[in-house]
Amino acid sequence: MSFVPPVKVKVCCIASPDEARLAVSFGVTAVGMVDETPSGEGRIPVETIAEIVQAVPRRTGTFVLTATTDVDRLEELYRATGVNTVQLWDPLQPGEYERLRNKAPGIFIAQSVHVMEDEALDTAREIARHVDALVLDSGDSEPPFRWQNPAGQTHDWELSRRISDAIHLPILLAGGLTQDNVGQAIRVVRPYGVDVCSGVRKDGQLDQGLLVAFLEAVNGPQTRS
Repeated sequence: MSFVPPVKVKVCCIASPDEARLAVSFGVTAVGMVDETPSGEGRIPVETIAEIVQAVPRRTGTFVLTATTDVDRLEELYRATGVNTVQLWDPLQPGEYERLRNKAPGIFIAQSVHVMEDEALDTAREIARHVDALVLDSGDSEPPFRWQNPAGQTHDWELSRRISDAIHLPILLAGGLTQDNVGQAIRVVRPYGVDVCSGVRKDGQLDQGLLVAFLEAVNGPQTRS
């Protein structure tokens, strides 16, 4: 039995510079902002995303989550916001990942994988050849989308564990994580990091108490069998 290495924490759905500064002040590694989602929920203006990026230290991971698959739009979003990472909701078409890298040198690409059925493993293997990280989420590629449930939804962590074991990329685990279940999720999946949104928000705002409790749960004793 050995100890699990420290797990990184990304807080998504950041809506303002103040929320970003709060998250980073407690040791959060990365912040995520929403540009475009299939449901349209959580989106903030490109100008606000740029302000958030300027508000955090350069070492902070800055993610913009988007449902667009248009490479020209993705390049524009990357340059206009100043983020270091574009997180894609849907996979790009063959050849489009390379075209995006050619248009935006230095871009870091994270791909959401919707862990709903066993084929998610094959999907992850295929996408992993083109991206820098995977975000294993509970969202479905078809309606209804995860954003319609403010409480978030978990998924089959055993399937995410199989993906994590098979893919040699940083894996972020997302989907319905809270202070009550993140410890178990880490033990099962053994991810590089966890990605939380609704689990640290109250009345639409990032809540310091929930954030601290979540971070304490992440940093609590975690063991690997």
